[in-house]
Amino acid sequence: MKEVTQILTDLKRKIFKPVYFLSGEEAYYIDMISDYIEKNVLDESEQEFNQTILYGKEADMNAIISAAKRFPMMSEYQVVVVKEAQNLKELGKSSGGDDEEEELETKSKKSSGSTNALAAYLQQPQPSTILVFCYKYKTLDKRSAVYKSLQKNHVFLETKKMYDNQIPEWITNFVQERKFKIGPKASFLLAEFLGNDLSKISNEVEKLFINLKEGEEVTADAVQDNIGISKEFNVFELQDALAKKDILKANRIINYFSANEKEHPAVMTLSTLYGYFSKILIYHFAPDKSKFAVAQTLGVNPFFVDGYAKAAQNYGTGKLKAIFSYLKEYDLKTKGVDNSGVNNGELMKELIFKILH
Repeated sequence: MKEVTQILTDLKRKIFKPVYFLSGEEAYYIDMISDYIEKNVLDESEQEFNQTILYGKEADMNAIISAAKRFPMMSEYQVVVVKEAQNLKELGKSSGGDDEEEELETKSKKSSGSTNALAAYLQQPQPSTILVFCYKYKTLDKRSAVYKSLQKNHVFLETKKMYDNQIPEWITNFVQERKFKIGPKASFLLAEFLGNDLSKISNEVEKLFINLKEGEEVTADAVQDNIGISKEFNVFELQDALAKKDILKANRIINYFSANEKEHPAVMTLSTLYGYFSKILIYHFAPDKSKFAVAQTLGVNPFFVDGYAKAAQNYGTGKLKAIFSYLKEYDLKTKGVDNSGVNNGELMKELIFKILH
């Protein structure tokens, strides 16, 4: 995210702002910025007296503002970090608009433990305090005076979850930033297995670096060996089998999935297959079938384009229309609609049979 990069660049240049409000669905970036501030703004000797960590479940706005208004001891700055700020009752009630803003001046001297106290502080923050709110998985009411003041005068970040198709590229960039390499298959496997939780992905990838020297490659084999992904029985291999219409291989994989449904839930398999066959359909209608043009159209690494081209030969638009109908049908059946007691494993076997025949 460009905003995250800019915030971190300013912090590294020691360009500090009085208030950082870090919010949104993607906790990874919130943690990244708050951790940097905790570890780098003050040195160890300053942190003991000038760094305060508060938690939304335990603190109230009065306590936070009181801490923020203190002066640092033998230091240019003090740091106040409010973790789990989404649990602050006052922010949960945050609402209101222009009327609240008009009343701000008359209420600025009051300490009421409400969002008015924060709104007043935002108008005249303590310049020697760096106040950080970690407001995860939520966003503020955009009508509130607090939101408007944060947007206008302070550092306000609102993160969003990445789309699944953006994750492989994010993994590649993350690995390269750490001065390692990774191939497209390994990135794909990590994305498929770990989902779009960036914190989880970064933690797992960091483990893979332990046995590597700088500049070495995170291979697909290393991913499979260390993160618990079966080399033979994974979504990547299922897609490959379907693309080639390899009936034996596809059946072996779906039988394994059916016997290990906790690791391979039907809902995830269905979602992945829907995305996969959607790309095959897009390939059919791509005006430019050159590798890099198709890769851009599909939002995939060029490494995978040959696989989609082969799949498109085996699945025409008429067959794809039928497959989307099957996917919808079996999605409903796994949710109990028109299902006479057949378990999800058997349903997935039926689905794969229909796709292949």
